[in-house]
Amino acid sequence: MTARIIDGKEVAAKVHEEVAAGVTEYREQHGSAPGLTVVLVGDDPASHSYVKGKERACERVGISSETILRDASITQEELIGIVNDLNNDSKVHGILLQLPLPDHIDDAAVIHATDPMKDVDGLHPENAGLLVLGEPRFAPATPLGVQRMLLEEGVEMKGARVVIVGRSKLVGMPLALLLLQKGPGANSTVTVCHTGTTNIAAETRRADVLIAAAGFPGTVTADMVKPGAVVIDVGVSRVDDPTRKRGYRLTGDVEFDSVSEVASAITPVPGGVGPMTIAMLLVNVLQAAKLANSN
Repeated sequence: MTARIIDGKEVAAKVHEEVAAGVTEYREQHGSAPGLTVVLVGDDPASHSYVKGKERACERVGISSETILRDASITQEELIGIVNDLNNDSKVHGILLQLPLPDHIDDAAVIHATDPMKDVDGLHPENAGLLVLGEPRFAPATPLGVQRMLLEEGVEMKGARVVIVGRSKLVGMPLALLLLQKGPGANSTVTVCHTGTTNIAAETRRADVLIAAAGFPGTVTADMVKPGAVVIDVGVSRVDDPTRKRGYRLTGDVEFDSVSEVASAITPVPGGVGPMTIAMLLVNVLQAAKLANSN
């Protein structure tokens, strides 16, 4: 068996078209575009690259975007001050705090200071709580992207046994909550594996849909996958590779070559979940703008 490749770029392009149409309609109704401001602290190359991708995507669909760059020496109080200014700026509908932050800054304190109605990353306790209650306002973009890919792929999620490897607040936990909801692309039976799981392979081999979000290359091997399972690889890591011009290559949490001989469908890295994360962020920004003008 050779798995078919789930093309995240193709699905993301469809989402971009939908958002662009929504932005056009929003402009016609309100005379301005939805606005996203990204706050980027420090000089982490991966974060800067990711933010550049967000800027390009916003431009593509007509969302107004701004990036506030600050040196890693910024104090927590100064950063919260920037967030408060954005909270009070009516032209800003979405605020995205690019993580990780420098060690001397408490991520949670800055996230808590963000207006939950502008928290397009879905990390504010109010938005996380609404997701738990089955009334999501904003969910993190990567879990939304995974769910949308499964829907587009036509994977039957109702009653499906889903195993997620990883319990991060950005991916694993919110994704589990999304897939537990009643509704399209959900209503699944979900197991979350983590560092306390005694036999991860025994759990993953039961999965109809296996989602790897651990952040460690090669976490999922072929012997951990049930034949015919759908495998979604969320992980992205840089691995040294002297044969590449940049000196490294990107790889996921799944051993792609061997697992693709067992699974029925699989996402590649890069080109799988990554494009969907940015696409679903745009969906959240448009939603935030609509909510701001519905009050």
